[in-house]
Amino acid sequence: MIIAVSSKGSDLDSLVDERFGRANYFMIYDTDTDRFEALDNNVNAKSSQGVGVKAVEFLSGKNIDLVISGNFGPQAFSALTTADIKSALWSKGKVSEAIELARNDKLEYCTQANVGGHW
Repeated sequence: MIIAVSSKGSDLDSLVDERFGRANYFMIYDTDTDRFEALDNNVNAKSSQGVGVKAVEFLSGKNIDLVISGNFGPQAFSALTTADIKSALWSKGKVSEAIELARNDKLEYCTQANVGGHW
């Protein structure tokens, strides 16, 4: 499984970012190979609008199965659903903790956006 986690920093000890589209980084982690990479999201994060959809477009070429973040707006959630990418809410600690929760199937998948647009 390939997991993307919205992150405040560029390593696995960074805190999970509550923001999806405006996160500083996305940590991409492959549970099959235990490899990860940090994707700088500052270009999207500084956009004036549509950042959730832009973030999904940014991640779409990485074969992501699951995105973990603290919040998903309606446009971001819709774009993730259209791209067949699952989403889960969690932002209570480090990226490494979020990955372990996903590995152990201890995250609840989103069924809808949890914040309004332009949150």
